[in-house]
Amino acid sequence: MEQLSHVLVALLLALVAAEAAAVPGADLDGGVDGLLSHYDRVFSFGDSLTDTGNAAILPATASGPFSRAPYGETYFHHPSGRASDGRLIIDFIVESLGLPQPTPYLAGETAEDFRHGANFAVGGATALDPALLKSKGVMTFVPVSLSNETSWFNNVFDLLASSAYEQSNIMGSSVFYFGEIGVNDYIFALFSNRTAELAVSLVPDIVAVTRSALTAVIAAGASSMVVTGMLPLGCEPELLALFPGDADDYDRESGCITLFNELAELHNRALNRMLRKVQRAHPGATILYADIYRPIANLVASPGKYGFGNTPLAAFRGGGAGPYHFDMAAFCGTPDSTESSDPSEFLSWDGIHFTEAANRFIARAMLRGLYNASKLTPALL
Repeated sequence: MEQLSHVLVALLLALVAAEAAAVPGADLDGGVDGLLSHYDRVFSFGDSLTDTGNAAILPATASGPFSRAPYGETYFHHPSGRASDGRLIIDFIVESLGLPQPTPYLAGETAEDFRHGANFAVGGATALDPALLKSKGVMTFVPVSLSNETSWFNNVFDLLASSAYEQSNIMGSSVFYFGEIGVNDYIFALFSNRTAELAVSLVPDIVAVTRSALTAVIAAGASSMVVTGMLPLGCEPELLALFPGDADDYDRESGCITLFNELAELHNRALNRMLRKVQRAHPGATILYADIYRPIANLVASPGKYGFGNTPLAAFRGGGAGPYHFDMAAFCGTPDSTESSDPSEFLSWDGIHFTEAANRFIARAMLRGLYNASKLTPALL
């Protein structure tokens, strides 16, 4: 049997160790620490689902809702720059590896600031450059794309390593996490065009720019990468509220918008085909696909099974009289927004982003379901 990569074993055993720690008599001594010692830091890329503080610093977004209450109230008890009431998926993944949280790129200046890695994700960031999106009739509001984030990585890499030996050591002891990226491209396209055709046309470009970012870090020496797929867009309270349709437009079992979920599935199939090709071209690297779609779809279909309440398509904090508790005029943090009783019973925190409880659930499910790109099944392609 082919030996599993260090990153796959480390992630999976770290997850098992974290869960076993709550079980009396569980004993994993000697099995986890050695594997975790292979990794000293995490570099992460993405948008608001991964951003741990950059949007709160970037001038274009510094006054946004993430920097104000009630964001952060559940875990940090104050706004932390995260688009949630608490921790994000990346926080739980880093914790499972037993590593310190990487510094948001815009919050660091020196090599010491980034000794434990860096988070380059920005809330509102797109996969494609804003100029390219504008040329296609798609308007954005954050001047950051995935190419900007990879350029930021190069800046940090230059700070951390001045010799070939240092470069090799840093890249070999780092995990590169590509959080979901592209959701803003699709949502902005839907807002600009009001139809799915424009959003669908962006899929090849978004997958291509993801490939460019992936191959760029591989060229720099990265050997362990985790790439996240697209979430089920049709289950987002924001889109459900802003794109009402006829009964035939919704999945009968989940209540999600079928067409938007099909867009996400199209993205994931294209992404997986790309990952398989990149893995074949770079057999010395380990590329893992993290499925975010399935855990969310499962939670929406059977929330009670996983300890959540019976309104998985509603925002915990929001407004409006509809079933999704979402209204841009009463967005989370505004005077007219209202909240439900317990965020841990909700999937969505504000209609766009997840609660800490959902992020914990998704992170654990993603880690259990990691796919090696070389072993992706036809169902995922």
